Amino acid sequence: MDFLFLGLDDGPERVRFGGEFGLAGGEGWVNLLATKLKAGGYNYSVVNASISGDTTAGGRARLPNLLKQHRPAIVIIELGGNDALRGLPLAMTQANLSEMAHAAKAAGAQVVIVGMQVPPNYGRRYSDDFAALFGTVAQQQGAALVPFLLKGVADAPQAETLFQGDRIHPRAQAHPTMLANVWPVLKPLLR
Repeated sequence: MDFLFLGLDDGPERVRFGGEFGLAGGEGWVNLLATKLKAGGYNYSVVNASISGDTTAGGRARLPNLLKQHRPAIVIIELGGNDALRGLPLAMTQANLSEMAHAAKAAGAQVVIVGMQVPPNYGRRYSDDFAALFGTVAQQQGAALVPFLLKGVADAPQAETLFQGDRIHPRAQAHPTMLANVWPVLKPLLR
């Protein structure tokens, strides 16, 4: 679930799920979103072009072809966690996210930026600046913002029970909460 490109475009349902690291197929929040859209009568299809382990640089390189292929109405960008885990320069992460949001908007899509936070392994300033860059990109690009995908998961009492053994990837039972964090931001963008 590292780079999540959701093409929510009118037309026949096309669903391809990736990025559900360590989960049985269809247990991730993206599948839950597709189910919620269908149950709600929304005429959208969901295309998940995520690649586990991807960075913002990888997402930026792949996005132009994805935009041409799917012509989405809405693009959700949930990317950057692997950048932080690798200690990559925040300016690079921010520039990549900004360029992806700009490219998606130029292709006619509405954009949702999904924020992430990391433990202070690289120092409190790096962690704080990393968390803040998602809001900066969203504001600069006129995109909608989900401040923290793992709100109610990573900061929940006994949060460790909601994560797989690697303590990075959420278990299936955390994914409804993740969707609940995205839905209020996404819903106003739906036709």
